[in-house]
Amino acid sequence: MDLSERNDHLKLQEMCDCYLETNFLKQLKGMSGTESGDPEENAVKYLALAIMFTISEKAKKLSLKKKGDKLSAKVTGDEEITLPPPSIEQFNRIAAIMRAILHIEKDEGRLPLALGLRSGDLELLVEVSRGQDKETLKIKFPDL
Repeated sequence: MDLSERNDHLKLQEMCDCYLETNFLKQLKGMSGTESGDPEENAVKYLALAIMFTISEKAKKLSLKKKGDKLSAKVTGDEEITLPPPSIEQFNRIAAIMRAILHIEKDEGRLPLALGLRSGDLELLVEVSRGQDKETLKIKFPDL
Protein backbone atom coordinates (compact mmCIF):
# COMPACT_ATOMS: atom_id res chain seq x y z
CA MET A 1 0.00 0.00 0.00
CA ASP A 2 1.56 3.30 -1.09
CA LEU A 3 0.45 5.90 1.42
CA SER A 4 2.81 8.66 0.30
CA GLU A 5 0.43 10.04 -2.36
CA ARG A 6 -2.58 10.46 -0.07
CA ASN A 7 -3.36 13.08 2.55
CA ASP A 8 -3.05 12.25 6.25
CA HIS A 9 -6.80 11.93 6.80
CA LEU A 10 -7.17 9.40 4.00
CA LYS A 11 -4.06 7.52 5.17
CA LEU A 12 -5.62 7.15 8.63
CA GLN A 13 -8.95 5.94 7.26
CA GLU A 14 -7.24 3.45 4.95
CA MET A 15 -5.06 2.13 7.76
CA CYS A 16 -8.13 1.67 9.99
CA ASP A 17 -9.78 -0.24 7.17
CA CYS A 18 -6.65 -2.30 6.50
CA TYR A 19 -6.44 -3.57 10.08
CA LEU A 20 -10.20 -3.74 10.73
CA GLU A 21 -10.25 -7.50 11.19
CA THR A 22 -7.08 -7.99 13.22
CA ASN A 23 -6.33 -8.22 16.91
CA PHE A 24 -5.66 -4.54 17.60
CA LEU A 25 -3.99 -5.03 20.97
CA LYS A 26 -1.68 -7.77 19.65
CA GLN A 27 -0.65 -5.53 16.75
CA LEU A 28 0.00 -2.60 19.14
CA LYS A 29 2.13 -4.81 21.38
CA GLY A 30 4.11 -5.90 18.32
CA MET A 31 4.83 -2.26 17.46
CA SER A 32 5.87 -1.20 20.96
CA GLY A 33 9.36 0.27 20.99
CA THR A 34 10.12 -0.59 17.37
CA GLU A 35 11.53 1.82 14.82
CA SER A 36 11.59 -0.34 11.71
CA GLY A 37 10.24 0.38 8.26
CA ASP A 38 8.63 3.66 7.30
CA PRO A 39 8.31 5.94 10.38
CA GLU A 40 5.38 7.88 8.89
CA GLU A 41 3.45 4.72 8.05
CA ASN A 42 4.22 3.24 11.50
CA ALA A 43 2.79 6.35 13.18
CA VAL A 44 -0.41 6.16 11.13
CA LYS A 45 -0.62 2.42 11.85
CA TYR A 46 -0.25 2.94 15.61
CA LEU A 47 -2.89 5.67 15.62
CA ALA A 48 -5.30 3.57 13.53
CA LEU A 49 -4.85 0.51 15.76
CA ALA A 50 -5.32 2.57 18.93
CA ILE A 51 -8.50 4.15 17.52
CA MET A 52 -9.88 0.77 16.41
CA PHE A 53 -9.05 -0.79 19.79
CA THR A 54 -10.89 2.05 21.56
CA ILE A 55 -13.92 1.54 19.30
CA SER A 56 -13.87 -2.24 19.86
CA GLU A 57 -13.87 -1.68 23.63
CA LYS A 58 -16.78 0.78 23.31
CA ALA A 59 -14.65 3.20 25.32
CA LYS A 60 -15.09 6.95 25.63
CA LYS A 61 -11.54 8.27 25.28
CA LEU A 62 -8.09 7.51 23.92
CA SER A 63 -5.26 9.51 25.54
CA LEU A 64 -1.67 9.65 24.35
CA LYS A 65 0.70 11.68 26.52
CA LYS A 66 4.36 12.58 26.41
CA LYS A 67 6.08 14.21 29.35
CA GLY A 68 9.82 14.49 28.88
CA ASP A 69 10.87 11.06 27.65
CA LYS A 70 7.94 9.24 29.32
CA LEU A 71 5.03 8.14 27.20
CA SER A 72 1.63 6.75 28.10
CA ALA A 73 -1.34 5.50 26.12
CA LYS A 74 -4.67 4.84 27.81
CA VAL A 75 -8.19 3.95 26.80
CA THR A 76 -10.90 5.05 29.20
CA GLY A 77 -14.38 3.55 29.30
CA ASP A 78 -16.00 1.54 32.05
CA GLU A 79 -12.43 0.78 33.07
CA GLU A 80 -9.04 2.22 32.16
CA ILE A 81 -6.86 0.11 29.87
CA THR A 82 -3.18 0.87 29.43
CA LEU A 83 -1.91 0.35 25.90
CA PRO A 84 1.69 -0.25 24.89
CA PRO A 85 2.90 3.31 24.21
CA PRO A 86 4.29 4.37 20.86
CA SER A 87 7.95 5.25 20.58
CA ILE A 88 8.84 8.93 21.03
CA GLU A 89 9.36 9.28 17.27
CA GLN A 90 5.98 7.65 16.60
CA PHE A 91 4.27 9.89 19.17
CA ASN A 92 5.79 13.03 17.63
CA ARG A 93 4.62 11.97 14.18
CA ILE A 94 1.16 10.98 15.47
CA ALA A 95 0.73 14.43 17.05
CA ALA A 96 1.96 16.12 13.85
CA ILE A 97 -0.38 14.01 11.70
CA MET A 98 -3.40 14.85 13.84
CA ARG A 99 -2.49 18.55 13.85
CA ALA A 100 -2.13 18.43 10.04
CA ILE A 101 -5.47 16.68 9.54
CA LEU A 102 -7.27 19.24 11.71
CA HIS A 103 -5.15 22.24 10.64
CA ILE A 104 -4.24 23.09 14.25
CA GLU A 105 -1.18 25.28 14.37
CA LYS A 106 -1.54 26.70 17.89
CA ASP A 107 -0.35 24.88 21.01
CA GLU A 108 -3.91 23.92 21.95
CA GLY A 109 -6.87 22.99 19.84
CA ARG A 110 -10.10 21.04 19.92
CA LEU A 111 -11.93 20.06 16.74
CA PRO A 112 -14.19 17.28 15.43
CA LEU A 113 -12.79 14.62 13.14
CA ALA A 114 -15.05 12.65 10.79
CA LEU A 115 -13.61 9.18 10.33
CA GLY A 116 -15.07 7.14 7.50
CA LEU A 117 -14.94 3.42 8.20
CA ARG A 118 -16.20 0.45 6.25
CA SER A 119 -19.23 0.18 8.53
CA GLY A 120 -20.06 3.90 8.38
CA ASP A 121 -18.89 7.25 9.63
CA LEU A 122 -17.78 8.12 13.13
CA GLU A 123 -17.39 11.63 14.49
CA LEU A 124 -14.61 11.98 17.04
CA LEU A 125 -13.59 15.00 19.09
CA VAL A 126 -9.82 15.54 19.06
CA GLU A 127 -7.97 17.69 21.58
CA VAL A 128 -4.28 18.51 21.28
CA SER A 129 -2.14 20.39 23.73
CA ARG A 130 1.57 21.04 23.96
CA GLY A 131 3.70 22.93 26.39
CA GLN A 132 7.24 22.93 27.60
CA ASP A 133 8.45 19.31 27.65
CA LYS A 134 4.93 17.80 27.35
CA GLU A 135 2.27 17.09 24.75
CA THR A 136 -1.10 15.34 24.83
CA LEU A 137 -3.51 14.00 22.28
CA LYS A 138 -7.00 13.04 23.42
CA ILE A 139 -9.65 11.56 21.21
CA LYS A 140 -13.18 11.38 22.55
CA PHE A 141 -15.60 8.86 21.07
CA PRO A 142 -19.39 8.98 20.80
CA ASP A 143 -21.58 6.49 22.62
CA LEU A 144 -21.52 3.27 20.63
